[in-house]
Amino acid sequence: KITIKDIMNDIAKLPKQTRIVVMSPLIVNKKGKLDPVFAKIKKAHFHQIRVDGKQYAIDEVAGVHFDEDTAHNVDIIIDYFFTEVIRPEKMEQSDLFKALKSALDLSNGMVKVMRKDTNAEQLYSQHLFNPTTGEYLAEVELRSFSFNSPYGACARCTGLGVVQEIDPTLVVFNPKLSVREGAIKAWTRLTSNQPKSIDLLDAVAKAHKISLDEPVKSYSPDELHTLLYGSGATLYQVGNKQLSFEGIIPILEQKYRESDSEYIKSEIGDFMIEHTCPACDGKRLKKDSLSVTFDGKTIADLVNMDLVSLLAYFKEVDARVNSKTNTLGELETKVARHICKEVVKRVSHLLDVSLGYLTLDRSAVTLSGGEAQRIRLAKQISSSLTGIVYILDEPSIGLHQRDNDRLISTLIKLRDIGNTVIVVEHDPMIMKSADLIVDVGPGAGSCGGHIIAQGSYNDILKNKNSNTGKYLSGALTIKKPKTFRKGNGKHLSIIGATENNLKDVSVDIPLGVMAAVTGVSGSGKSTLITDILARALSKHFYRAKEQPGKHKEIKGLEHIDKVVWVDQTAIGKNPRSNPATYTGLFTYIRDIFTEVPEAKLRNYDAGKFSFNVVGGRCEACAGDGMIHIEMQFLPDVFVECESCLGKRYNKDVLEIHYKDKTISDILNMTIDEALKFFDDVAIIKEKLMILADVGLGYIRLGQPANTLSGGEAQRIKLATELSRRSTGKTLYILDEPTTGLHFDDINKLLTVLNRLVEKGNSVLIIEHNTDVIGACDYVIDLGPEGGDKGGMIVATGTPKEVAKVKTSLTGKYL
Repeated sequence: KITIKDIMNDIAKLPKQTRIVVMSPLIVNKKGKLDPVFAKIKKAHFHQIRVDGKQYAIDEVAGVHFDEDTAHNVDIIIDYFFTEVIRPEKMEQSDLFKALKSALDLSNGMVKVMRKDTNAEQLYSQHLFNPTTGEYLAEVELRSFSFNSPYGACARCTGLGVVQEIDPTLVVFNPKLSVREGAIKAWTRLTSNQPKSIDLLDAVAKAHKISLDEPVKSYSPDELHTLLYGSGATLYQVGNKQLSFEGIIPILEQKYRESDSEYIKSEIGDFMIEHTCPACDGKRLKKDSLSVTFDGKTIADLVNMDLVSLLAYFKEVDARVNSKTNTLGELETKVARHICKEVVKRVSHLLDVSLGYLTLDRSAVTLSGGEAQRIRLAKQISSSLTGIVYILDEPSIGLHQRDNDRLISTLIKLRDIGNTVIVVEHDPMIMKSADLIVDVGPGAGSCGGHIIAQGSYNDILKNKNSNTGKYLSGALTIKKPKTFRKGNGKHLSIIGATENNLKDVSVDIPLGVMAAVTGVSGSGKSTLITDILARALSKHFYRAKEQPGKHKEIKGLEHIDKVVWVDQTAIGKNPRSNPATYTGLFTYIRDIFTEVPEAKLRNYDAGKFSFNVVGGRCEACAGDGMIHIEMQFLPDVFVECESCLGKRYNKDVLEIHYKDKTISDILNMTIDEALKFFDDVAIIKEKLMILADVGLGYIRLGQPANTLSGGEAQRIKLATELSRRSTGKTLYILDEPTTGLHFDDINKLLTVLNRLVEKGNSVLIIEHNTDVIGACDYVIDLGPEGGDKGGMIVATGTPKEVAKVKTSLTGKYL
């Protein structure tokens, strides 16, 4: 911070006997009335001032007119001095020191010094201050660069980088209807009991000759704009009042901001979508924080780099700091010398676990389980601890075969410095690198739970009881097609995709085949297929809210009639959801129980056999089967309900038996057990068979959704879609469906997917598993690398054709 002594030292550099004026800048570039300011100055016994550079005696300004709509500058003249050399020990006793202190006190830390001979002015401020705008900047500190702190977060988006805004295409729910028929659903619902709002819209429509009884699609752009965004300052006669009309969308936005009603917020929220915050351009921070730069870069510029580029940049800065041709300033050099090496070390650890394609500002909720796990692993590597047992659950999730090599090297490094690494994995490369393999089986669920084999990689290969060993040795293989399907001759075409790292990508996706989208981690696969294609199709077919990523257009929509996006999100938000309820099986099972003679005698309907409905469920646990106990500062605990002993139903319902089994017994059956039990009920057997076909025979019908893995949830969704009637024109999109799957399960999955294609449908898979890629009819490979060095089409064609492309890393592993 600048001090009075600093200012006096500056003044001392002027030629001797230079006459100077010390002034206190009271008003800097601000509009408003000046008379109250002049009155305060006079009351403080100051006699001379400057207004906009012109000097006045304080009594003279009373008769001068100053326009309050014009920005003015007002300085109090403190005193006049001739420059002289003042000895340091007498500095604080000098009149100049006292004048400068008075000026700083009056104007909150600012002072002007003017040379009378040249009229040159120098403004000094003890704060970060912009003399052009009159703005003060907050003190720069660590929290100024945190979007989680109000000191750093953008005020418009509160540090989220996005804002919720009403989307006109969602507000006009059905343009084939008229406004009165409910074309604008949000307005109809929220104003149905507000006559004034309805009368105002009638008045607006009448004034602009807009018919509220004609379909909205017949409106001109100007007419629709008038209804949605208002007509400026125009007033409309409503009863005995004149009212303005801001427009339907601004009115809904105001209701959303001001309402305390969750119902209203929910209703209007259905018509809102996320946009990049216009105030910070998605950078999350205040303008003040983004004005601070290092080597010409803001913090947003740095955290938006992928880690490979960030590492290269900091290595280059570190080299510059230690070179003779250093172009950094003195302060930047001082900062960089201490920080660069630490940044390089930490970023290097992230690259060691194959995360070079990530950016530091990547939201945690967008990370896969494998990515989040590898970030934690990188943190452990930097700690250099020894004597630790590390347990990793499928760290290879989402990794290309090339990136697996780096991960394996990191795990070996952890072992070599004196740690034990235990990995739950299906990846053959990791198995081959392991010192010991423990193979569990032979099947899944109730058919598993035994140690089948234990030993080195070669020991497992030789073990005849190990299914895993058979696949590793080649005795069993994942089925590959003898010939590749040509498809139906039609295509879906993505034109000009530029979202994230995609570099104006255009690609044709053949229909009537099973196609794979491949590439190293971060090459742009998910952006192209999930963020652009899946969202664009969902918006086209189902009016979904999510906005697709940046692209010019998608052609060929007429060749498909629906899209099924099978991701790995949970099949329900709470434990009440389970495979039986999600697939619709439970409806048929409950109907069977209503047909039991004793149930008919008691007049039990299907609701009686639902654990979600009062009457049949156990009321002690509300049908959960478990009691939730909050433990304050400890994790919550779930204990079995003492009343129903975890069976979810009351005693009356559990007295009804079908084939000697209660409804609770059936929910506890595995899919395989239920298949035998319902062998004579065709509609239930058919649905159960599909679940078994996708490798889920071991899960229980009533297994809570929150205990299912992402891969299991994805296969339940796939089985549900398979059980529906196919039109032969459906596009199925799957994101890494082999996650968590053994070789045997992958074989089952491919059988099911091929069955879909044989019916005329199209399957599009984002995948890293080379066995699955090799079983596809067509491959679209992105790359060549991840992050900024990716985002391009490297190769397309059959797996055999892609394998011949030398620039394709996927081709190399194929």
